Amino acid sequence: MLKDEQRMAELRTLKAISETLNSSNDLYSMLYDVLKELLHVTGLEAGWVFLIDESGQYQLAADYQLPEALCINEKKPMCEGGCWCLDRYNDGRLNRAANIIECKRLEDAIEGKWGDTRDITYHATVPLRAGEEKFGLLNVASPNKTHFIDGELALLEAVAYQIGTAIKRIELTRREKDHALLMERNRLARDLHDSVNQLLFSLALTARGTKEMVEDANVKEMLDYIQELSQEALSEMRSLIWQLRPQGLENGISCAFMNYGNVLGLTVQVDVEGVINLPCKIEEAIWRIGQEALNNCSKHAGISRVNISLKATKRSITLQVKDEGNGFHYTPANPLLSLGLATMKERAEMLNGTFSLTSEIGKGTLIEVVIPLWGEKYGD
Repeated sequence: MLKDEQRMAELRTLKAISETLNSSNDLYSMLYDVLKELLHVTGLEAGWVFLIDESGQYQLAADYQLPEALCINEKKPMCEGGCWCLDRYNDGRLNRAANIIECKRLEDAIEGKWGDTRDITYHATVPLRAGEEKFGLLNVASPNKTHFIDGELALLEAVAYQIGTAIKRIELTRREKDHALLMERNRLARDLHDSVNQLLFSLALTARGTKEMVEDANVKEMLDYIQELSQEALSEMRSLIWQLRPQGLENGISCAFMNYGNVLGLTVQVDVEGVINLPCKIEEAIWRIGQEALNNCSKHAGISRVNISLKATKRSITLQVKDEGNGFHYTPANPLLSLGLATMKERAEMLNGTFSLTSEIGKGTLIEVVIPLWGEKYGD
């Protein structure tokens, strides 16, 4: 009878967790809600979730009722340094739910007298996975609880698998949305090319042909002006089509920058350091920022050559766009950014990146953008 009651309690727990997981498409709110629900139905007191990328870098993605000692300095003890559960996860030893002998972070907190640990010293740790794909760790603990029985670990493992499946679902949903957005951009680019672009081209040819048929100097001047405007509009339209559907981006962002430079009449030298396999959202941001920088060079710098540098590490991607052109007066204390520069800054900051600009009249301009790579897999 006792086993039946325990089994029913486990099923109620899994049902409650499943309902929580299916009620949200936002990863971080989902992790927080499911962690809170898990602790409530199991009677455990504290928990936290680490998301871990392929390189072993981790992120505190959710936590609930952490001891005071782990919350100091905006939860710095949970966001820096290593611990035994992460070590076991990264070296492949942690494949199932397990009792961890002792929590290194809490041990450090006790030794450093960081604050109240609520007598929590041990925790269970469970890998989050869907099939063979791993996403991170679920950790749960309670005061004076030094051991989790097999039944508890089995339940935690079932919950962790549910969470891993939900993470995979959210990731696939994000990819599907990104693909739909790309398809819509391609459709719009095709429509612009087939309609407006062709009309502008026809207008330029008509103005040129009409000019050959008239003798009046004033009319010729107006036709010259119409031809000039249509050519300028045609150039802007080609640039817009490139921004919607960057031909050549499929061959790499370096090739795309050089090809876009050709569209603008610029020679673009691209230097790459590190192996770059950028997530779609970050690649698009780098592309858009680089495009705007090249547009500025074409319109204002008065040069025909631009140097672009891309430097990738496991943690970040750095873009530098440098020209030796006209430059302008700029001070960080009084930036007064133009719309284009402000847009570049916003794009970088939307991905938790940084934007900096250095320019001096007659000495050119340097734009640098640094975007962290961690978190993009989950749409952070």
